[in-house]
Amino acid sequence: MLYLASQSPRRRELLAQLGVRFEVVAVDVPEERTPAETPRDYVERVAREKALSGLRTASTTDAAAVVLGADTEVVLDGRVFGKPCDAADAAGMLRALSGRTHRVVSVVCCASRSATGIAACESEVTFADLDDARIARYVATAEPFGKAGGYAIQGRAAAFIAHLSGSYSGVMGLPLFETAGLLRAAHRDA
Repeated sequence: MLYLASQSPRRRELLAQLGVRFEVVAVDVPEERTPAETPRDYVERVAREKALSGLRTASTTDAAAVVLGADTEVVLDGRVFGKPCDAADAAGMLRALSGRTHRVVSVVCCASRSATGIAACESEVTFADLDDARIARYVATAEPFGKAGGYAIQGRAAAFIAHLSGSYSGVMGLPLFETAGLLRAAHRDA
């Protein structure tokens, strides 16, 4: 059986687009970057830890479990923008991203008892200039909360994006091309 180690509704929706059957397994993995980690290393470590934690849980009842873990972070000038902790944090993130191009690093890990595979994608997203009033209106919608970088490309923030180079699904939180490749390698058709 295939398991998704994520409570993210976006990841569930994206994985469902591949037409594979899966169940969700709960994991509790701290998402804290160490000072020595590059943004890419950090995202990869978190994705791997989620998949392996999910595998430990799922394999207690399913010896053939295959578990997907993923992480996505917004990176600007070497700074990782995680999920905002409050409205001021969300507004600060959006002000920093305004009028600039940032990277979105998304990594997916596929783990089973016999193998672990990793795939990554990096996208570049250019935001339009956002004034404080527009940022305040967006933050007031509560959409920024629970989203890396304080925005949802699939939501109202789509209007902020002047240019995207890379993977739309990767920016949402689960790069589908890379995920499908990992599932094929694990013999879980996608």
